[in-house]
Amino acid sequence: MSVKGKVILVTGASQGIGRGIALRLAKDGANLALVDLKAEKLEAVRKEVEALGVKATTAIADVSKRDEVFAAVDHAEKTLGGFDVIVNNAGIAQVKPLSEVEPADLERIFRINVDGVLWGIQAAARTFQARKQKGKIINASSIAGHDGFAMLGVYSATKFAVRALTQAAAKEYASQGITVNAYCPGIVGTDMWVEIDERFSEITGTPKGETYKKYVEGIALGRAQTPADVAALVAFLASDDSDYITGQAILTDGGIVYR
Repeated sequence: MSVKGKVILVTGASQGIGRGIALRLAKDGANLALVDLKAEKLEAVRKEVEALGVKATTAIADVSKRDEVFAAVDHAEKTLGGFDVIVNNAGIAQVKPLSEVEPADLERIFRINVDGVLWGIQAAARTFQARKQKGKIINASSIAGHDGFAMLGVYSATKFAVRALTQAAAKEYASQGITVNAYCPGIVGTDMWVEIDERFSEITGTPKGETYKKYVEGIALGRAQTPADVAALVAFLASDDSDYITGQAILTDGGIVYR
């Protein structure tokens, strides 16, 4: 399994799962285009990636804005001399009872988690087509894209939507040699889960840390997931070994949701 020499763009690359994905792909020999809004953190990841002996470039972009996603892909192709894979990783969480969801809440999370994936699919496919080559599109879904979770209803809806986009795009682009898949993490020990735990604490009155602990205790393999665990699946999906897989939303959760 190798991605050596491939040009791969990762959104949400400045921290958490995105950073973990970038570092794993760099270790495997890929050249990286790192995309995020957090310039200082993004620059730090760029230095980590380059220290592994590969090329890297950065682009500041809001994935909810179509033009900025297209510009980031164009920048990656021109700067790194090619384009082979996009990882539409950027996303946000939202913990709120459905009865309290406001229009602004709905708009914000869908624009980032769903629109951002669609713009990435479009930009990557356009580039692959222009270059007359095969390519891979990899999207961030979640266990919440397979099961709807209480207090995470709208977040779950966005991740179900990513699965739908993944399946539809796989069917539309298969004849052009473009595969489209998604990865579905579980309980990952990142800042996002710190935020989720804190919001559950505010809503339910449970002590901080209890929600996270409860979910981790439900993992069959007995531990929380790490960004490296997620990155291992993404590295496989980015490699030639996954060429005959498309339209799938693969669970990587240590044993929480079973399909």
